[in-house]
Amino acid sequence: MIDLSEVGAFPAVTGANQFSVRFGIYLPGIHSSDQFEVIARVIHSEDRFDPSIPPVNFSLAWQSGHPLDLWTVTVPLTPVAGTHIGLAGMHLYRYELWWTPVGGTRQLVSPWITDPFARDAEIGNMAAFDVGPAPAPFAWADNAYKTPELDDLIVYELQVEEFNDTFDGVTDRLVYLKSLGVNCVELMPVTSMKLDFDWGYGPLYYFAPSMRFGGSVALKRLINAAHEQEMAVILDVVYEHVDTLFPYYCVYNDLANTTGAPKVANPMMDGWNIYGFGPKPDFTIAFTQDYFLNANQQWIDEYHVDGFRYDEVTDLYVPPMDAGYRTLVEQTYLHSLTVPRFQGGAGGYSRIIQCAEALDSAQTVLAQTYTNSAWQNGLLYLAEAIASGTPPADSYAHQLDPSFMGYPATTEAVDAAGNAIQMPVAPFQYLESHDHSQLIVYVGTGGDANDPTPEGDRSLFFKLQPHAIALYTLQGIPMLWQGQEFADNYNLPDSGLSRVHLQRDMHWEYFYDSYGSPLVSLYRRLGSLRRSVRALRSRSSYYYWQQSLQGTEVIIYSRHAAASGTDAESWALVLLNFGGTASTGAAPFPVAGTWREMVDDSFRATPYEVAPVTDGGSVSVTVPSNYGQVWVKVA
Repeated sequence: MIDLSEVGAFPAVTGANQFSVRFGIYLPGIHSSDQFEVIARVIHSEDRFDPSIPPVNFSLAWQSGHPLDLWTVTVPLTPVAGTHIGLAGMHLYRYELWWTPVGGTRQLVSPWITDPFARDAEIGNMAAFDVGPAPAPFAWADNAYKTPELDDLIVYELQVEEFNDTFDGVTDRLVYLKSLGVNCVELMPVTSMKLDFDWGYGPLYYFAPSMRFGGSVALKRLINAAHEQEMAVILDVVYEHVDTLFPYYCVYNDLANTTGAPKVANPMMDGWNIYGFGPKPDFTIAFTQDYFLNANQQWIDEYHVDGFRYDEVTDLYVPPMDAGYRTLVEQTYLHSLTVPRFQGGAGGYSRIIQCAEALDSAQTVLAQTYTNSAWQNGLLYLAEAIASGTPPADSYAHQLDPSFMGYPATTEAVDAAGNAIQMPVAPFQYLESHDHSQLIVYVGTGGDANDPTPEGDRSLFFKLQPHAIALYTLQGIPMLWQGQEFADNYNLPDSGLSRVHLQRDMHWEYFYDSYGSPLVSLYRRLGSLRRSVRALRSRSSYYYWQQSLQGTEVIIYSRHAAASGTDAESWALVLLNFGGTASTGAAPFPVAGTWREMVDDSFRATPYEVAPVTDGGSVSVTVPSNYGQVWVKVA
């Protein structure tokens, strides 16, 4: 089993201005008895661009009998005249693998091996460690924080650099996100990677937060600040594929292509073929499962994250790989049962958020694993179709009800005592994601007619409004993609590397203009409404199919939460008008009483109320064009 205390780089203070470092790396199947050597090459970050200063080399020793073939060494960082080696500050390192055939010449097998267990990494593909007095432990202030319940989540997906440059930049915008009702931030991949911008889906490191974004302490500051705002933070993690420079691919590939070298089985990869997004970890191998489980546990324990969004689970959930994925999420769940912030649910389950991107098999993954949420593109595709001019249909309303779409409500799990329980599960529902052009693009585009990817025409922002109302009033977990709340208008190419290398910096100036300002205001009112009205977070809804789409483009559905404990019964009735003209008609209010329209309530001098006298009684209302209403029973 992997032991993180013996792999990586561990600097230490040995005296006044004296330092040492211990290196450790697992290279299963690679032994010194087969004439292999592993060298660590170290240079101070201030010397790396000086051609007159070479790295300092240290030989690692193979630990015979270690089940994972640990190579390790502890060495003094003796100062070298004319360099910064051994002085306080950041040192960069990498490994090399050498082999000497019997009676032959020593040869370099792998010239550049980055550390698969590095806790820090410089921009590019150099692992790193800091030399100097040990920093004080991070002062966490989230002891009282609890991860929100699944049904209470409103998620905001963002890419750190695009959103506001760094982890600290995201921290600066937490109050803004909270104003949208958001209580869960989903960060696109944050681990260090090569210099090229690729959304983070070219994973090279799995234990090192990106220095480009501010490094480990800045990420902790972000998560700590989010927890102080009662907001969860989940990480988008990429376990389905790796970069070609990932050590457990490149080292063993180099070795396989070295004539005469011993044949060593790859401890982690599914062969040598690069297909799809990159070399694929083999989840039937115990080392692979253990590697990613250790990564999850580090993020939970050291960084206090609230869960994970697993990229491309569709590819992992194919026999026999599916058993490995099931094991990973189960073991992560079991580990979370020991962490206080995930506890407190009435059902005894952990509140850890484990979300699978399982676009073609979301229902199956939710039913068969400890995954409690899933990405699926159902609502996104329907919204894009309506935005493109297709009239709304019953399918849109059905998508707002996961149970109608075949999603399970719960899956079997265990509590801390090992007793079988039912854990709630739900799909993420969204109008936009990082993988698609923004919804305004489908409404219409403007600018240069010769541009193959013209930007969306933001003057048509009002056509996005009924979709926003649907997003905040549906069943499931609403998710926003950065900028949709003020009609950011990036258009993605349909295919090719330009998709992932296109940096889409948030147009924060849109927040203030005549198109973005009213849309942000709507999102804020809807966020407050979902937070305050229990019915909108419930798992009960009813689609009035007989009254909907009757010569109009109006969809009507109710939301209901039964009385529970000290919570009173809660009702809401939602009307969405996708048409370009106002629509007047009979709205079927499910129970008698006083109902108040809440979307625009804060703008009215007096409340807009109706009072059906019988259950199911109809009242004539007028729904503005490209808009909607949310009626809440107030008495």
